[in-house]
Amino acid sequence: MSSKSDSGAADNMGSVAMAVLNAIQNPVVMVDEAGLIAFANWEAEAFFGASASHLARHEISTFIPFGSPLLALIDQVRERRGPVNEYRVDLSSPRLGQDKLVDIYVAPVSSEPGSVVIVFQERSMADKIDRQLTHRAAARSVTGLASMLAHEIKNPLSGIRGAAQLLEQSVGDDDRGLTRLICDETDRIVSLVDRMEVFSDERPIDRVPVNIHSVLDHVKAVAKAGFARNIKVTENYDPSLPAVYANRDQLVQIFLNLVKNAAEAIGDRSDGEIMLTTAYRPGIRLSVAGTREKISLPLEFCVIDNGPGVPADLLPHLFDPFITTKTNGTGLGLALVAKIIGDHGGIVECDSQNHRTTFRVLMPASKGTTLEDAPLPNSTGTTR
Repeated sequence: MSSKSDSGAADNMGSVAMAVLNAIQNPVVMVDEAGLIAFANWEAEAFFGASASHLARHEISTFIPFGSPLLALIDQVRERRGPVNEYRVDLSSPRLGQDKLVDIYVAPVSSEPGSVVIVFQERSMADKIDRQLTHRAAARSVTGLASMLAHEIKNPLSGIRGAAQLLEQSVGDDDRGLTRLICDETDRIVSLVDRMEVFSDERPIDRVPVNIHSVLDHVKAVAKAGFARNIKVTENYDPSLPAVYANRDQLVQIFLNLVKNAAEAIGDRSDGEIMLTTAYRPGIRLSVAGTREKISLPLEFCVIDNGPGVPADLLPHLFDPFITTKTNGTGLGLALVAKIIGDHGGIVECDSQNHRTTFRVLMPASKGTTLEDAPLPNSTGTTR
């Protein structure tokens, strides 16, 4: 009687273990003594692009690039009988895809001699989150600079402008253009400082549950009436998306900036297109500095364009202040986007390839609120 009970308990524990492994957001595989894949969780199936049953019929070497350091790591773990970590291992291949940079953890399985378990951590999202935290630090540095500029520059500029206006009354027509130039240039500098002062605004954000689709519909209407009137704008919305906990006006500001940026990148192309997408992407969690709390960022909002793309050398610094490819740009637009999204507890990142650039915004959902509960002034929030 007890053997049946023990067998049932073991089966139950096995089912729980499988459920736990499949719940892990990282690819996990077990490789036996012969090098065959003995187990693969759901994330591993997606990572290798094959079902668990297909993976189980092949050696791990079949799915990774020839000469990969992963094979040496497996041998090392078997010899040492202890776990090993290796960071930034390149597994890029036609099978796995380009830019497949991963951190790898390999450990022996004590109950199965010669077997090892391998956990892959894809670096792409980790690197993007690291860069986003760097963008926030850069924004904070601009905050201090903006406060200093407001005090140290705007007051003297007002004096310079006043003096130029007085001179304008007493100089001849030939010199009046010079005094006008002084006034125009001081006004331009004041305008730039005013834009930077936005970074020094540390007041708490007034947030409510917001229907992101109503925001994007409003942004689209503004864009089509002005700077994107000759560009095709399409949507791919998830109608079941919960509300985002945010300030509606600031969301409009964010996406107007991103859509205008996309329109300017497309330029006069006759086949120019901007796509707005929303989706639910569980699994992204961001640690809160100074606490053990982790914020879930399941809401994904994208602005995608088919422009020429962002230069590779500029991509890591795209959200830094004063970085721009525009002839007359100030380089503050995307820095402000990063600051506002950061103030909301979210992150923004950019993927760019030839003729496809994606600005991806990840934000927290409003707790206990569905999309139908959110304000809906202009949109049904349905897929079109």
